[in-house]
Amino acid sequence: MENDKLIQNTIVFVKQQLLNAEGGHDWFHIERVYKNTLAIAKEEQCDLLICQLGALLHDIADSKFHDGDEEIGPKTARDFLISEKVSEEVIEHVIKIIKNISFKGGNFEKQFNSIELQVVQDADRLDAIGAIGIARCFNYGGFKNRTIYNPEIKPSLTMSKEEYKNSDSPTINHFYEKLLLLKDKMNTESGKKIANKRHEYMELFLEQFYEEWEGRS
Repeated sequence: MENDKLIQNTIVFVKQQLLNAEGGHDWFHIERVYKNTLAIAKEEQCDLLICQLGALLHDIADSKFHDGDEEIGPKTARDFLISEKVSEEVIEHVIKIIKNISFKGGNFEKQFNSIELQVVQDADRLDAIGAIGIARCFNYGGFKNRTIYNPEIKPSLTMSKEEYKNSDSPTINHFYEKLLLLKDKMNTESGKKIANKRHEYMELFLEQFYEEWEGRS
C-alpha cells in the first residue's frame, strides 16, 4: 500500500508539472510509457517500483524545453522523491535512469545500465515509433516550425550529441536519424517484438508519403 500511495502521488505531481507541455511530451506521453513499462516489466526480473518511478519521471523536465539544461529533470525528480521520503538507493537508481534513457543521436554511450533502465528505455522508445511515433514526430516538427520534407537536405547519421540536439533538419529526416534506428536498439525481447510491428508500419507510411510527394498515388 505504501508503494501504491507513492505512485499515486507521483502521478499527481507529474500531471501538474506537465500541464501545458508540448503535445508529444505531455502527461499522455508519460501515461503511454508507463503502460508500456508495466507490460514489459511483467516479462522481466526487475524492481517494479523503480521501473514505475523511472517511467513516470523520465521526462519531468525535458532539456529540449529548458534551454538544453540536462540537470533540471534529475533535480526536479530528486527533490520530489526526497519530499516523498523515498530511500536514497531508489532515488539514485531513478536519477540514473533519467540521465541515461535518451537517444541523443544514437552516438551517446550510457554511463549506467540496469534491467530497470532497459525496461523503461524500451517503453519510451516504443512511444517514439509506430503510428503514435509518427504523430509525435510531426507534432514536434510543427512545434519547432520545421519543414516537413526537403529532398535536397539529406539525413545525417553521424551527428554528435550536440549536433543532434541542435538539428533543425526536416521532419522526415528524423525517421532516418532516429525512429527507424530504434528497432535494433531495443533491450528486451518483449520490447523487440512490439518494435518490429511498429517499425513495419513506419516503413509503409514512408512508402506512401514518397508516392504522394511524387504524385504517383
